[in-house]
Order: sequence, then structure tokens, then C-alpha cells
Amino acid sequence: MIALDGSTGEGGGQILRSALTLSMITGQPFHIRNIRANRQKPGLMRQHLMAVRAAAAVCDAEISHADVGSTELAFTPRCIKGGVYEFTIGTAGSSTLVLQTLMPALLYADVPSVVKVSGGTHNPKAPPAHFIEHAYVRMLEAMGAQIDFELKRFGFYPNGGGEVCAAIWPCPQLRPLHLMAPGALRSARAESYVAALPLSIAQRELECVRKELRWRDDQVAAHPLANDEGPGNTVLIMLESEHVTEVFSAVGERRRRAEDVAGDAVLEAQRYLASGAAVGEHLGDQLMLPLAIAGGGSYTLDHVSQHAITNAEVIAQFLPVHVTFDALEQRSVCTIAPRA
Repeated sequence: MIALDGSTGEGGGQILRSALTLSMITGQPFHIRNIRANRQKPGLMRQHLMAVRAAAAVCDAEISHADVGSTELAFTPRCIKGGVYEFTIGTAGSSTLVLQTLMPALLYADVPSVVKVSGGTHNPKAPPAHFIEHAYVRMLEAMGAQIDFELKRFGFYPNGGGEVCAAIWPCPQLRPLHLMAPGALRSARAESYVAALPLSIAQRELECVRKELRWRDDQVAAHPLANDEGPGNTVLIMLESEHVTEVFSAVGERRRRAEDVAGDAVLEAQRYLASGAAVGEHLGDQLMLPLAIAGGGSYTLDHVSQHAITNAEVIAQFLPVHVTFDALEQRSVCTIAPRA
């Protein structure tokens, strides 16, 4: 049984989620202690527990210590089973992180799967639904996967109630991918969504994006949502290039100016564009695992986070690959290669 220490590196929930995905695919059981030890509230929160239970349902795993607040967990997988699954977090916890735990594993199922997860869809410090749909799924499809993703309903903190759904077809073997540059920029746009809040919030965010990135009026769009999907707000900057689509986002918070919220997304987009890298920090974190499953690959990214370094260490526990990061002037190269 693989032994993991959840306090290693960034010490967050990604250690657990990556371990769940890799355990399902490789069939290797694991035991993790000190779960989320570096967070203000250590241990399993409801969204992490749902990821555990969802993974267990998909591969008929044996689990122990799977309770809210638990700081350890044992997970012993069996065979991955395709089918129709529905999971409800019950809070505004990230539905996309739960879905992202399952998607790579279900590529190795015997039959197609449909997975529906209810919870938050646009959360701080979690990939928004638009990122999964446009950035992450596009990369998996470039590697040979077939996935249909749909955002059915928005869900914001604290009410949640959002819903995402993915149809996943079996893929016997993902293909390696080598991405040194994004390719020619095909489209650039920004969208802001508001639910049970004034539309002027979205308009102010988009004016900030338009001015800072020197975009035209027709590159930005404000979208009012139904009141029962809120209150909540998110702004998204989407850059579609020849080889990659990147999505940079920020989520509105109480007592925070719309311009400051938009400014967070703008800074990420500016850093990415200035770097010339193929992918940004967050897509770089998440591309590593499917490439490791494929047996190798490489890409440039604008920033190597502690999150990425920790993820590389977890991957190396389950798969015979070596992940390296080499710094260039404005970007870094991540290389995944078979272990010698």
C-alpha cells in the first residue's frame, strides 16, 4: 500500500484528489495521513469527502476513515465501472474538482459514463466550469479522449446548487502531448455573469478588462443569470489559440470592488501572454497527471507553483515516470518521461 503524507508541499486537497485518480487507474491502494494539514481547517471537508465517495463508487473501492474532519484515509480500489453517476456535495464545495477526480479514471472504464455533480461551479481557488469545458477538456481531447461537458446551472458560495455534467467515452490509451507554444491566437473574449446582483457589477468588471487588455467592445459580454442561481458573480477571460485554450477567472466577493475582482483575472492573463508559454499556471498543474498516464509529454508554463511540484511528487509514487521543471527566462518547461 502506498503511504502518502498530506502535509507535504502545498499540503492541500490536490494530494488526495490526485491519489484517488491514480489509485483507480493503476489499481494500487494507498493510505494518506495529515490530510490538508496546511489548511486553516485540516482534514476532509464535504467536497473532499464527496470526491472520495465518488471515486469509491466508480471503482467499488474499500475505504476507511471517510468522515468529515478525518485527517487520514485508506483507499483500496477494484475495477473501474462505467455507467451513470450522480453526486450531490450538499454545500457550495467545488463540483468541478469532484468531476475532475473522476474524468481521467472513467476513460479506462469498460463502457461510456455520464457523471452529474451538484455543488459550486465557480469557486475561489478551484477551476470554474468554463475552465474545465474550454481548457481542460480540450487538452484531454487532443490526447485522444472523447468527453462532452455541460454546465447545467451556476452555483456560487455560499448557496451552491450548481450542476455540471460530463459524458465520458472509454479511451484505451491517451496519447503523449508536446506543447512548447500556444500557437496563433484565434479569439480573445471576456464574459461576466451575475446572479441576484446588479448587472452594473458585470459591466464594471468588463470595462476594467477592456481597458487593461486594450480590447474592443465586441470582445466583452455581460450575462444576467436567474436570481435563484445566486447571489454570485464571476468574470472570465478566454484566450483560444491554435493548440490551447486558456481561461482566467475571478469570483466576486462581498465588500470587494468589481474592478479589483476583474484585476485578478487580468493580471493572470497578462502574465500568461507576456510569458509566451503554452499554458498558464493552473492548466499546467492539471495537465501533468493525464500526460503521466499517457507515459510522457512536455509543455511550457508561465509559472511553476508549489501545487505543481507537490502534484509531481504524488504522481511519481504511482507511476514509473519522472517529472522535471526547467526554468527559462519568462517561462518553464515541464517534462514527463519514463523513469530510467
